[in-house]
Amino acid sequence: MPPAGWGSSSRESRDAVRRTRKCQAGVAEDSQEVAPQARVPGTCLLTIRILQAHDLPSKDLVTPSDCYVTLWLPTASSHRFQTRTVKNSRSPIWNQSFYFRIHRQLKNVVELKLFDQDLLTKDDTILSVLFDTGTLRAGEFRRDSFSLSPQSKERLEVEFRLQSLTECAEQLVNNGILVARELSCLHVWLDKAEHQKESEGRVQLVVPGSWEGPQEASIGTGSFCFHCPACWEQELNIHLQDAPQEQLKVPLRAVPSGQLVRLVFPTSQEPLMKVELKKEDGLRELAVRLGCEPCAEERAFLSRRKQVVAKALQQVLQLEGDLQEDEIPVVAVMATGGGIRAMTSLYGQLAGLRELGLLDCISYITGASGSTWALANLYEDPEWSQKDLKGPTEFLKTQLTKSKLGVLAPSQLRRYREELAERAHLGHPTCFTNLWALINEALLHDEPHDHKLSDQREALSHGQNPLPIYCALNTKGQNLTTFEFGEWVEFSPYEIGFPKYGAFIPSELFGSEFFMGRLMKRLPESRICFLEGIWSNLYAASLQDSLYWTSEPSQFWDHWAQNRATLDKEQVPLLKIEEPPTASGRIAEFFTDLLTWRPLAQATHNFLYGLHFHKDYFQHPHFSTWKDTKLDGLPNQLTPAEPYLCLLDVGYFINTSCPPLLRPTRDVDLILSLDYNLNGAFQQLQLLGRFCKEQGIPFPPISPSPEEQLQPSECHLFADPECPEAPVVLHFPLVNDSFREHSAPGVRRTPEEKEAGEVNLSSSDSPYHYTKVTYSPEDADKLLLLTHYNICNNRERLLEALREAVQRRRQRGPPKPE
Repeated sequence: MPPAGWGSSSRESRDAVRRTRKCQAGVAEDSQEVAPQARVPGTCLLTIRILQAHDLPSKDLVTPSDCYVTLWLPTASSHRFQTRTVKNSRSPIWNQSFYFRIHRQLKNVVELKLFDQDLLTKDDTILSVLFDTGTLRAGEFRRDSFSLSPQSKERLEVEFRLQSLTECAEQLVNNGILVARELSCLHVWLDKAEHQKESEGRVQLVVPGSWEGPQEASIGTGSFCFHCPACWEQELNIHLQDAPQEQLKVPLRAVPSGQLVRLVFPTSQEPLMKVELKKEDGLRELAVRLGCEPCAEERAFLSRRKQVVAKALQQVLQLEGDLQEDEIPVVAVMATGGGIRAMTSLYGQLAGLRELGLLDCISYITGASGSTWALANLYEDPEWSQKDLKGPTEFLKTQLTKSKLGVLAPSQLRRYREELAERAHLGHPTCFTNLWALINEALLHDEPHDHKLSDQREALSHGQNPLPIYCALNTKGQNLTTFEFGEWVEFSPYEIGFPKYGAFIPSELFGSEFFMGRLMKRLPESRICFLEGIWSNLYAASLQDSLYWTSEPSQFWDHWAQNRATLDKEQVPLLKIEEPPTASGRIAEFFTDLLTWRPLAQATHNFLYGLHFHKDYFQHPHFSTWKDTKLDGLPNQLTPAEPYLCLLDVGYFINTSCPPLLRPTRDVDLILSLDYNLNGAFQQLQLLGRFCKEQGIPFPPISPSPEEQLQPSECHLFADPECPEAPVVLHFPLVNDSFREHSAPGVRRTPEEKEAGEVNLSSSDSPYHYTKVTYSPEDADKLLLLTHYNICNNRERLLEALREAVQRRRQRGPPKPE
């Protein structure tokens, strides 16, 4: 059966996509950069002629090289093409031409590699070239010579020719960063010819570059389906497995769209095989939203939430008259990670905000790692912030203090195995993180919870609670550290996506399979515990990441900042020549691989898979503001080229959940920074400040005084009056300051209560260390009371920050009409 999704006959899957369009509505209105769904001219024929090479070195020092050249242009073909091999020549001549159909709205970067063939070991790379075909003009004929440097003798000579094609226009949708191309869907039916005997012969069908990949079956067993970019020069290959030398090749461009084509495959052995083909072309509805603005559902929520916020502000600030819509500030709570400690502390602080009447002033709550566990629990109740939190807190204390030995009992292990087997059967990739998710759920709950992220929309239906956003990092599974490649991913009840790429999907589709922005195979939405396993994923760490966690982070950040400074001066390469690795380079590469290998990497189907890059993606303001990696100038190696995402805890880069709040489209005025780190009250906030400075993101300087560094208090304010775009940050580190002497704001402790004020927050022997999964009742009470007190004891500072936020909005005035 063909996969559910575009081009399939599954009405259920098509209806599912339509139901999710409520979140997708207004793709064009979300971003002015999104192109209309019309046929866009700009298709060209690119001819690359590999001419010859000169003065090539001999890698084996005995005989001249046996050389060949490979060509890879992923925006035009899935093939890596290769010239013939010229034996024993230091100046080989090929004179071979290769043809590619490209679209000029895409970033078409061709990779040319010159190899020395070796029959005993891996072929040696002599020269590697990345060439941007966007430098060619239509009708231009160019001959280039590539060498490692002006002083190098070895060089490769190549001719390029670009010709416009008028007969082929293509439907494109883009947001200025990513481009979704038109797809073709090929349906194939196989049957034996009439009057032939029954046969058990099997065949393999392949359309190179299709989402489905090779498919195998017996003749007459059903239909097959292949999806691939419509303008690619593709062909259907049918192989008889009992006779590999016999195959049928059908160029797909020769198959008329929408018409049934019947063929007979004459083989040397009976039976003959009948082949029926039908191709469907056209741009169908995208399931990936390409736009950099918040989705329509989030904007509608904010409109509802503003009414709640306005009423709460009027009450706590005792304002005269009603607040106008443009006078209502956007206030957010940002919670860091920290395991059970973070979860417990967030409960205490949210209870404090509710007691002060300030919880209804909040529009967003973001969480990372352990703080996401608290949010996931609270949002199971659609009215949680309108109720007293004593009930949820008592349940939390029960889970904190219970014995955790049962999570690995034989009966539990059997349950884990059964659920993981069911997930694998449905089509989810198998990885250790899924097992961690189930163990983590057992640590925090008595029974499995069937709650899902999309279920939290009910808690936002009339603006009654802040919008929760959960954070993770997308990384590479190997070869690169988190500092070299780490992209922020945000999860909300409405959408999951990459702000960097302006690409999002409805939360219920996360984990399903996508290609070129279309939903190909819908999988049931995962229980939220599997997302919690991602948000607190400690098991996708590499050795390098682990070294970062156990050492001084600033040394890693100094190295990262140097790499960032280099990248900021670099544009997408018009021409980039890579030097082949030397013997010492290969040794260094081996140790790099050892440091960056993620042995228990998490894997999720990549919903960006197959999407291409717009020709001007690197200059797009949202992409360039949020560029995070040294690969950003190399589109062929970025996330849309990967079939799977590798997601992990943000703490391996910065222990913060702030980046979603810094998107200019969210326009946050005030951030309540709730920090649960035991190693430095300002360390992670200062790293965030460095990150924002390097990225050019408006953020106040984090410069605590020496006295504050030595003796941090419960609350610190950071602002930048010179930069009105920067939010004000009210920072609450996890400290035990006046709580030692006061049981409540203004109420001094009696001698009998002194012990209750001693809370051990040392980084070495604290009972709240992130490795601790069970607390004593006394320790649980102390942490809950401390964090509740630290909020309530700073009521006046909170109110003053809210007054300032309202005043800033009033000074800004109403938005200008567009």
